[in-house]
Amino acid sequence: MDMSQTIPSEDLFELERRRELGLELGGPEAIERHHAAGKLTIRERIDTLSDANSFHEVGRLTGQGHYDENGKLVKVTPAPYVMGLATVDGRSVAIGGEDYTVRGGASWSGDRKKGGQGGFVEELALHYKIPLINLIDGVGGSVTSAQRRGHTVFPGVHGFETSAALLGQVPVVCAVLGTAAGGPAGRAILSHWSVMVNGTSQIFAAGPPVVKRSLGQDISKDELGGAKLAVDVAGSVDNAVESEADCFDMIRRYLSYMPQNVWELPPVTACDDPPDRREEALATIVPTDRRKAYDMRKVIRMVFDRGSVFEIQPTYGKAVITCLTRLNGKVVGVVASNPMAYGGAIDAKAARKQTHFIELCDTFHIPLVFLVDVPGFMVGRDAEAQGTLRDGMRSVFVSLQATVPIATVVIRKCYGMAGMAATDKNGLGLKLAWPTAEWGSLPIEGGVAAAFRREIAAAPDPAAKEREIEHRLRQLASPFRTAEAFGVEDIIDPRETRYTLSRFIDAAQITLKTTLGPKLKMGVRP
Repeated sequence: MDMSQTIPSEDLFELERRRELGLELGGPEAIERHHAAGKLTIRERIDTLSDANSFHEVGRLTGQGHYDENGKLVKVTPAPYVMGLATVDGRSVAIGGEDYTVRGGASWSGDRKKGGQGGFVEELALHYKIPLINLIDGVGGSVTSAQRRGHTVFPGVHGFETSAALLGQVPVVCAVLGTAAGGPAGRAILSHWSVMVNGTSQIFAAGPPVVKRSLGQDISKDELGGAKLAVDVAGSVDNAVESEADCFDMIRRYLSYMPQNVWELPPVTACDDPPDRREEALATIVPTDRRKAYDMRKVIRMVFDRGSVFEIQPTYGKAVITCLTRLNGKVVGVVASNPMAYGGAIDAKAARKQTHFIELCDTFHIPLVFLVDVPGFMVGRDAEAQGTLRDGMRSVFVSLQATVPIATVVIRKCYGMAGMAATDKNGLGLKLAWPTAEWGSLPIEGGVAAAFRREIAAAPDPAAKEREIEHRLRQLASPFRTAEAFGVEDIIDPRETRYTLSRFIDAAQITLKTTLGPKLKMGVRP
């Protein structure tokens, strides 16, 4: 029996009409203004990011109907949120975002919310255990809501409970594609990775009118929350790109390193880069002068699979480089010192960046590789005033909680408490070193000046005495002495780094399968 014959044709016509009305967004003029600002509409964004014809919308009929005196529908103002199921590179995702052409993407609520905190799209990701992609372009709540309801709403009635639960179960990606304030800005922060577009995106707790009214500051949206501030200075958003097309390419690439959820391992890809590839340049990349810098990003590119490096927060916390990459096709997370920024000394920003990245990799069962050249935490009055010690010890604390396999490669310096954060305490404790490596509680230069202060001061030539003591102690600091005591597991030829790490990362895939699922974090961060 053809069941469609039991449905009156006028009802089917009404359904199709309402579906078509839902596609009109805020109308031609609003869409034209949106395009003139250099932005795609939410429907264009979803279609561009997702696989062709894969978007299955949920809630297209939602909105405010307008009727004539006979009760006949005249038009519909769609709810300013579009969402549903889609696939990205063949993998299911929950995807949604504000429609800025309708009321500036302001929050809307009917019997059930489509998006925003606690919305259907979040529940879809949570219950189906699939990644969530938030395409944010909205201003959150409005004081006009109280006028419509007749009362104000207590904060948290529609809170971030689901947003927080998602962070321990599925990858959450947030793209800030316009102005994000209030709740949408909060959701952008409640993510594993975020991105924004230079020139057309801003993020802040409250916009310029509120800032001017409360603080008397006359400031533009870009000055308050553009990429230069949010990405480079504050680190509120991880990466910035030049266009929405670049943004969608970057989202697709980021998700390619992620599993669907914490009950799965990251995807393994075919690799045509030989695991035993030797790069001769690695043998001489570390300068003989210990005070000179070198390009750690070049080291990363030579060690890991060609073309596989995806750097996170490249312009923030520059003393540390964090990136997702692959080794023989397996996903790994790399935390590398950057001797070209502060000599690799970890400041507060670098520590926060490292802490977040370690938690990301541990949550999604991504082994960690530390490439170490760190003289310690940043010192001095400014560093202390910025809370470097507390942020640094938080990074140590998080690294001590991590349970993924960790491999440490000391390239040059590994000193003090900052060096502690780059080692594995819960697993194999694999520590590898190049012949150029050195380690200890603190660098010899500063340590000698403190520990032998009186002896140096009493010498006829204090400077010569200090150099003499430094030379004597540096002989004891040879990595080969530590290797004799098996205090470091191996000293390797730098050209063997790729092959050695590949062997251990390949073998670690077995243990990773035994640790699937959410990870309980105990204790209180310092």
